[in-house]
Amino acid sequence: MSALILIELNGSEVSANSRAAITAASQLSDSVDALVLTNDASNSSSVAALSGINTVKMIVDDSLENSSVEVASKLIADVMGDYKYLISGSSTFSKNILPRVGALLDVQPISDVCEIKSNNTFVRPLYAGNVMATVETSDETIVMTVRSTAFEHSGDDGSASVESLSASMSESNSSFVSLQESESERPELTTADRIVSGGRGLGSKENFALIEQLADKLDAAVGASRAAVDAGFISNDYQVGQTGKVVAPKLYLAVGISGAIQHLAGMKDSQVIVVINNDPDAPMSRMADLVWQVDLFDALNELNAYQV
Repeated sequence: MSALILIELNGSEVSANSRAAITAASQLSDSVDALVLTNDASNSSSVAALSGINTVKMIVDDSLENSSVEVASKLIADVMGDYKYLISGSSTFSKNILPRVGALLDVQPISDVCEIKSNNTFVRPLYAGNVMATVETSDETIVMTVRSTAFEHSGDDGSASVESLSASMSESNSSFVSLQESESERPELTTADRIVSGGRGLGSKENFALIEQLADKLDAAVGASRAAVDAGFISNDYQVGQTGKVVAPKLYLAVGISGAIQHLAGMKDSQVIVVINNDPDAPMSRMADLVWQVDLFDALNELNAYQV
């Protein structure tokens, strides 16, 4: 029962989501291969170095630099004849592609797996994480995504062989127009050890700058609640929660966030949760390890003025 990992690349770097998928796959099979869709054959080196991978399957074509999901899903489905499992980290990348692969293979994908019970039984969250459902599948081929915060991330001490696959590029009804990416020198939100997150309590975009100032002081990533994003304080790239990004840092500092259930679902696995909020009954305060019940502006000004 071999497993295939759909690798997600950030430039030439393997994403944390894919590293978690490898660990999950190793619990299901002793034979784990990786599939890379790319326009650059040199990307094979970073994937071949991943621990736990036997063979890296490469499909290289210039059109794959910004391939459509229709083309990618067809390529993946064609490779799946030799595999029992198709596994990818839970991300926008995989959520866009794997349901289409499932349709082509006529199977039901299983998303956001947090625990593997057996070779066909898995635990996944429902209702913003308030219910953990144990699901069992009878599909002969299992397509699934896993939460990167629930599994260890594979290291870089592997030496997998590399195999090039020939594939014909299918026609697509969509075409790539442009890519707009936000760039930051701060740590990436989903992999950061420390996150400073702000909510609607900050009151304005200008005040939200205090969160960014503190994050820089702590070498932390910046996060936000959906309320702060909807209010225009910061872009939705920084949203933490069920409809944003799921994080599990060593330290999560929440400022002016009451703790809507969707937000809690995205950060509840943080190791230490510190809250600055003058409402002790707020949901965020009740789940925190430490609550600082003061005016948030007094707290932020004091922290930003502190000399390390």
